[in-house]
Formats: sequence, C-alpha cells, structure tokens
Amino acid sequence: MSISDTASTPSRPLDGLRVIDFSRVLAGPLIGQTLGDLGADVIKVERPGHGDDTRTWGPPWHEDQATYYLSLNRNKRSIVLDLKDEEDVAFARRLALTGDVILDNFKPGFMADLGLDRRSLSKERPEIVTATITAFGAGTDAADLPGYDLVAQAMGGLMHLTGESDGRPLRVGVPIVDMMTGLNATIGVLAALTERAATGVGRHVEVALFDTAVASLLNHHTSTLMGGSNPVRGGNRHPSIAPYESFSASDGDLIIAAANDKLFAGLCRAIERPALCEDERYANNTARAANADSLISEINQALAHGTRAEWINKLRAQDVPCGPINSIPEALAWGADIGADLELVAGSYHAVRSPIRIDGVTNGDTTPPPRLGEHSEQIRREIDGL
Repeated sequence: MSISDTASTPSRPLDGLRVIDFSRVLAGPLIGQTLGDLGADVIKVERPGHGDDTRTWGPPWHEDQATYYLSLNRNKRSIVLDLKDEEDVAFARRLALTGDVILDNFKPGFMADLGLDRRSLSKERPEIVTATITAFGAGTDAADLPGYDLVAQAMGGLMHLTGESDGRPLRVGVPIVDMMTGLNATIGVLAALTERAATGVGRHVEVALFDTAVASLLNHHTSTLMGGSNPVRGGNRHPSIAPYESFSASDGDLIIAAANDKLFAGLCRAIERPALCEDERYANNTARAANADSLISEINQALAHGTRAEWINKLRAQDVPCGPINSIPEALAWGADIGADLELVAGSYHAVRSPIRIDGVTNGDTTPPPRLGEHSEQIRREIDGL
C-alpha cells in the first residue's frame, strides 16, 4: 500500500501493488511515476552518494533539487543500495521478492548477474512481473551499445523528419522517445498484471528505445514499407493532409487543421474565400495535398489582413480546429482559464498532474519526489522486520 494512502483517501486502481524501481533517468522512472500516480507503492533504488543521474541535471533548480528529477519521481520512496556490495545485493533481492513489479534499465545481463531478473526471482515468486528498458534490444547485435533519447531520435529516423525542409535535422523539443518507451512499457506491465490475475504467473516485458522510435514513425514507416517513399522534413506541413500546418496572421502565427472536406469548407467561409472551395485544385484532400503550395499561399494572403485572435474566433465559429502556438507559460495559463485542472501542488512541489483521469480523478494524494535515501531506514525495517 502506498504510504500516501489513508482511510479517508478514495481507492486507486493500483492500491496494494508494490513496484521496485531500479531504473534511472527517464523511461524507467516514468513507468514508476505512472504506476505510483495510480496508487502503487513505488520504491526507488538508488546508488549511494549520487542517486539517479537526473538529480544533477540542472539548471533549473527548485531549492537545491534539479527540476528534471522532480518531473519524474513523485509518489515514490527512495532507498540507497550499493549493487557492488554483497550485503546490499542480498538485501536488494529480499526487497525485490516483496514486489509485484520490478523495473530496470541496465545493460542486458546486469540484473541476471545479481539474481534480480525474472528467471531468478520467479523460482520463489512466479507471479513477479519484470520490465526492462533497453537501448537497442537485448537480443540484437547492438545490445551492448549505450543509448539515450537523443541517440534513439537520430538513429530511429525522427530527427530526419523534424525541422524545416531546408534546415538541419532537429530533435523533438522534449525527450519524446524516452517518454513513449516508458508509456509503452507501462502498457506492457499492466497487460502482464491483467494476465497474472487469471493465471497467477508473471511475465517479462522489454521495450527498446530504438524500437519505439521506429514504431513512432507511424504513417511514415508504412509509406516507406508499402508506398516505396522516402519521407523527408517538411517543417509544419503535413505530407498527406492540407491545409494542416502553421499560418501567419498580421500579429503572429496560428495553427489550422482542416483535415477533411467539411472543415475545409468551414475554413473558406471563415476567411471569406468561398472560391477556394470551388477550385478543382482543392476539390478534395488528395488534390489539396498535391497543390499545397498554392493553397497555403492563398490562405496566408487572407490571414494577413487580420489578427491571430480575430481569425481564431472566426475559425472556431465554423468549428475549424485551430489555435495559437503557445509558449509553455501560455499553455499553462490557458489550461487554467478553461478549468483544465492541470497543476498539482504538494507542499513546495509544483508540477502538472497525470493526464489519466479515472472517475474524474487524477492523482489523488501525492507525495513529493523523495530526497536521496529518504526512506532507507523505513524500508529496511519493513523488509527485515527490525
């Protein structure tokens, strides 16, 4: 049971589940935080003196803690264990055997060498679910290569697609591969737990950063594998849908996503260019995509005669999806304006809450990210009964 649960706190889906998290940096800790948000008791195992690498990834800082670390580690307890020390390894094994889910992102073979892999642990507790994040897949020829989100974005094709057509390849502005890998692994863990409820036997889940990056290409990998194309960077322009990109009003940029004929007709009405709907070059999406250059030029000419706010109001009156390109403070402020209830506050900890809402509730009670080793003595007493 999570230490934040009390008799007055509404139950959460994963109350009573224990997660032992040996991972660090992003994808693995995101799994733990997601499960913790859903009620699991997550115990974060960290190395002495240093802890998770993200503890040092500042600026920016909040008080004396890196905000990067604070973004990934709420609803957890921290214990310090030296996995090069025999006694600590023995304790780590006792700890793992109390868990329902074991997380790691070490190089392949590391957990097995310590007796912390599923094969070893399942001899005593066959119901244990283990989940490993790898860089390139444990069974591949690249299994021993190190990997970070940036490497996966580059090698998996995402950077090749990101940026202006005449510019350099760019990484996505957030560690998107790490995030998707963590969420994919969370799905795998929840699937294994669902099966375990019926069979009493756990599973081993593995998700690789590289596999996730390539899978994230979606329509681009199908267009390559089945359409024979070689997708390239196109800035904000969509290769298959038009108009579906950014445009310039008199005082700033906005996004318009007119992804079907009905929406395109609404756009034509909003910008007072009905002739565009009658032009055979723009008769349907296939035609619009083929003639995107001339269409986008026409739309930008119309938008130049009004402000961004004026056009957004007119477009929304026609139910055309659109919006400003917000800064992060602007996005948070707009969320507050519409009552989105994005912000989560626990003492001095201030973050964006989980987007998962169950019966209208997101996180419930929240504990701030732990200090390094904050719960070491408490957890040792729990496990060894001292």
